[in-house]
Amino acid sequence: MFSELKSNIRVSILPLAKRIPMSPNSLTLIGLLVSVYAAIQFARGFLVSGALMILLSGLFDAFDGAVARANGSSSAFGAVFDSVCDRYADALIFAGIIYGLIAGSIPQMYILSTPLWLWTVIAIIGSYLVSYTRSRAEAMGAREMDIGIAERPERMLILIAGAMTGMLGASIFIIVVFTHVTVVQRLIHARKSLA
Repeated sequence: MFSELKSNIRVSILPLAKRIPMSPNSLTLIGLLVSVYAAIQFARGFLVSGALMILLSGLFDAFDGAVARANGSSSAFGAVFDSVCDRYADALIFAGIIYGLIAGSIPQMYILSTPLWLWTVIAIIGSYLVSYTRSRAEAMGAREMDIGIAERPERMLILIAGAMTGMLGASIFIIVVFTHVTVVQRLIHARKSLA
């Protein structure tokens, strides 16, 4: 959805990335640790600070790839490591929200008579299936699988907006819908690409 914007951001931060004296994998790991702290903030019911930590984690996520490209240190392992850390970060952030909802530090809400903690579980499933569908289809030879309305940056921006505006429930419900729509979009594309 934001692929052109992401490309423009990557190009614009390259000059700054050349000055960062850290390895891309170190930046990836720091981004993951910031996501752990975001999860803790959500678990404690501090939605705004949790959202700010997701933003900070996103900065590290942007710079790890930029540093790799700027320094010519891109590697297949770095890409795998980044992807694995992103999956951990997603799961931990949502787990923090689930804990906050069940412990009562985040007020429990219901959408379509279903508690928000269960919608959050479904959001985790959708987030993982977005990534898995792409990986599996690409492994089978499908091309240009980075399509859909809910890639990771979109999901995190929706979550940040919801946490900062007091509309966490609505944002999680939107993530649920968008992730599963994205899975369907990718399956349709994969079927055409692999036919």
